[in-house]
Amino acid sequence: MLLRLAALASAAILAAGASLFVGGTPLTPHDIVSALLHPVSGGDVATIVWQLRMPRICVAAAVGAELAIAGVLLQGMLRNPLVDPYLTGVSAGAAAAIALAILAGVAAPLAPGIGFAAGLGTAVVVAALARRGGGIDANRLILAGVSLSAFFSAIVALAVVRARSPDAAQQILAWLAGSMAGRGWHDLLLVLPYASAGALLAAVAIPGLNALRIGDLRARTVGLDVGRAQWLILAASSLLAASSVALAGLVGFVGLIVPHIARRVVGSDARALLVACIFTGAALTIAADAVSRTIAAPSEVPIGVLLAFIGVPAFLYLYFHRGLRA
Repeated sequence: MLLRLAALASAAILAAGASLFVGGTPLTPHDIVSALLHPVSGGDVATIVWQLRMPRICVAAAVGAELAIAGVLLQGMLRNPLVDPYLTGVSAGAAAAIALAILAGVAAPLAPGIGFAAGLGTAVVVAALARRGGGIDANRLILAGVSLSAFFSAIVALAVVRARSPDAAQQILAWLAGSMAGRGWHDLLLVLPYASAGALLAAVAIPGLNALRIGDLRARTVGLDVGRAQWLILAASSLLAASSVALAGLVGFVGLIVPHIARRVVGSDARALLVACIFTGAALTIAADAVSRTIAAPSEVPIGVLLAFIGVPAFLYLYFHRGLRA
């Protein structure tokens, strides 16, 4: 098990190392190593590595890890392999708020924060609608999430149509497509407290997540407070999904496909599974971001679009040929 986790960690490190070479300015291995060893040396190479490429890699890793953890939490809680982190309406609520903010002329640096707050607010509303007794009803959660997502998607479509300038419509579409472009250390530091809180809650939820695999009734017989475990999982997944949206917009398929890949490598024990999801999600998103910058250079393909092209065939293959399990 440790060897498999080490292999996944190595894949993430290799993806990050390869991504350092991707960009408009070609750099040699000597340039990269020298800049990494002397971060405050100054010069163009150090600036490119530490102020442009390294923060982008870290943002991509954070987004991939957050979505992967959120996906495996919700799939485990609902025992449904087709669930993704955006089921709770986080993405749709954030997208609608950002679209309206752009239409209102709100300063661009404020948009991620507005999206984060709206995403969490939407998750709270969905949780309230799904509440049943002391816990969460899975069917109500799915119905509420899908319904609110459709409502907010309509708001986004209306915002794009009513945008007074092509620039505003382009900004909205850029958030919908997902991108790491222009993200830096400042963006990462802004969401770090919330992402860390989500990761901490996810770690606390591990025993409950393992118990829920056998069903709510059986989990109660082994002493699990099912309602508390469900609320904990929902809170963790909402914080993580909202943080990823604030960082990179809507990045699909990572939270859906990565948990299935990780399960095939380390099994279904949540203790190893969450760690495997962190490394796998980070590796996939870093690699996808690097490809998005090179496949149509000097232009950039939105990472959400690229992952859809990759994720849909991969998911269909797993579903029809290998079978899926939560």
